[in-house]
Amino acid sequence: MRKQLYFWAALIWSLIISYFCLAQFSSVPLGNVSNIDKFVHAFFHFVLTTFCFLFFKNQYKEVVSYKPLVFSFLFSLFFGIGIELAQGFFTTTRQADIFDVMANVSGACLSLLLITLFGFNNKTK
Repeated sequence: MRKQLYFWAALIWSLIISYFCLAQFSSVPLGNVSNIDKFVHAFFHFVLTTFCFLFFKNQYKEVVSYKPLVFSFLFSLFFGIGIELAQGFFTTTRQADIFDVMANVSGACLSLLLITLFGFNNKTK
């Protein structure tokens, strides 16, 4: 049951990221914070990596496994790169940005760091 919940959470979150990264927004009030979109990218991928980790964690029988950490990071990384490529090739109002990819990686790394620090990669019965 949890596995399905985490799968759907990751899928829906991926769709939300896709929408906000590919849709045209002409007048989105972002305030006066410099580079706020980088914080948004980091947040998106922090949550995505966390959901993916929770899903992948339920796939393995080992008590401690680093595979869920690696797979969730790689999924977030390649998903973020794919979104940036889609922005560059398929939209006229957006452009691919290497700094967005770096922000995505920052969010994913922060997720993995917190998962590791708080011991969530250990299976609890």
